[in-house]
Amino acid sequence: MSVVRYGVIGCGMMGREHIQNINLLPQGRVVAVFDPVTDLAQSAAELAGGAQVCTTLDDLLAVEGLDALVVVSPNDCHVPQLRQIAATRPLPVLCEKPLYTTPEDEVFLAELARSYPAPVWVAMEYRYMPPVALLRQEVIGATGGISMLSIREHRFPFLPKVGAWNRFNARSGGTLVEKCCHFFDLMRLILRDEPVRVMASAGQAVNHKDETYDGRAPDIWDNGYVILDFAGGARAMLELCMFAEGSRYQEEICALGPSGKIEALVPGPGRFWPAHLGEAPVPQVIVSPRVPKGPRVIEVPVEAELLAAGDHNGSTFYQHEGFNAVVRGEGTPEVTLADGMAAVRIGLAAQESARTGQAVLL
Repeated sequence: MSVVRYGVIGCGMMGREHIQNINLLPQGRVVAVFDPVTDLAQSAAELAGGAQVCTTLDDLLAVEGLDALVVVSPNDCHVPQLRQIAATRPLPVLCEKPLYTTPEDEVFLAELARSYPAPVWVAMEYRYMPPVALLRQEVIGATGGISMLSIREHRFPFLPKVGAWNRFNARSGGTLVEKCCHFFDLMRLILRDEPVRVMASAGQAVNHKDETYDGRAPDIWDNGYVILDFAGGARAMLELCMFAEGSRYQEEICALGPSGKIEALVPGPGRFWPAHLGEAPVPQVIVSPRVPKGPRVIEVPVEAELLAAGDHNGSTFYQHEGFNAVVRGEGTPEVTLADGMAAVRIGLAAQESARTGQAVLL
């Protein structure tokens, strides 16, 4: 297979990011798009260089010559669309996170993992941010084995989406699922372990309180803390604030162990950085050994072309490089359905813990 021909399902902001990054692949081309909002679909088709616009998912699945699908629809659409794809045309799939939004979907997804005849890769872009990838490579040497892991995201509020689907728990799964499944995935990946207990405190303090949609006020949370105990003894913590877009760095990841500390500092989308402040911050990894003392700062610049193709620090391109290779028969998905399910399961447990004030065992 010389060129992988993609069908893209969902043409909103993230759908456009996927198209822009597929455009950068020498062996990738988007040939068909579907979105129920016609204007979005037509604009995405133009961005792809003249893709076919389909009016239904059935129409897209009937397009001849498709090699792979990218599912970038609202969160609560993922499972119904995966059901339709599995029943109609089970092509290789890259499915955006979160994989699902309600516990009832796990039965179907577990069966899908057993029976689906083609590769499925769950989109977890944060794994592929260059500073995060470097931290992952260096973390054991820097720490001597991780005892504590913390992730802090201080960022902008949820952006406007079609139908305001991301303003409501019922459609998004809740902030600790929608947003934070990325971080729970990173925790599992960095620690190479599974959590056994989750404790959370979260709520809606600032954002979206003056908004209404069809008479309903948004119920999505904008801040929280989540603490996880892992089976091997490590502890991890997430700190999320979604009214902190004035921060220099958006994500700060810190791992500590008997030998020292390693941090990754990741700036937010460059398009949000104020021009009057000059150049946007460069990602960094900082290694701080206990002996001899002396932090070492490593800058991890990302190519301008990749930064311009999305809001995730170049990671979407590297993710697509891997998925494209899998579709062409080289390797297997790095982020499996099991990984996607585990990240959501932790998020749902954190939502429940924050709601009840009780720790949740996993």
